[in-house]
Amino acid sequence: MLGGTQKIIEGLTAESLKKNLPTLSIGDTVSVHCRIVEGDKERIQVFQGVLMARSGSSTNEMITVRRIVDDLGVERVWPLNSPLIAKIEVIRHGDARRSKLYYLRDRVGKSRRLRDRRRGIKHTEGVIGYKPPVAEAPATTEA
Repeated sequence: MLGGTQKIIEGLTAESLKKNLPTLSIGDTVSVHCRIVEGDKERIQVFQGVLMARSGSSTNEMITVRRIVDDLGVERVWPLNSPLIAKIEVIRHGDARRSKLYYLRDRVGKSRRLRDRRRGIKHTEGVIGYKPPVAEAPATTEA
């Protein structure tokens, strides 16, 4: 009987999930377009930073985004499926080997930056000015 109840709950929560979310992974630089309501006016404010953490699942999923403003770190936490989030754009894919990037709080300067995920020869083929290495023929000795 418990399984039937669980299916009903999942059906109800599936209606409130957002369908147009991009693929977000930890370390990505994202820009979150957040709706701000002031009195009877509504505006969109963009918060751009590094995606530090994701937690929860389904309707309870939360994201933590960190950015630096005047040498101070500012972190905001949003419910991913909140109606206050107008849209989320992925600006850059960062290479992170952890699921939570809380160690970035202690970093200062260049060590705060994450490496870009696109690296290696296969990603440089379309770059202007890139010339692939030429394999030289082995030298033959004729005596």
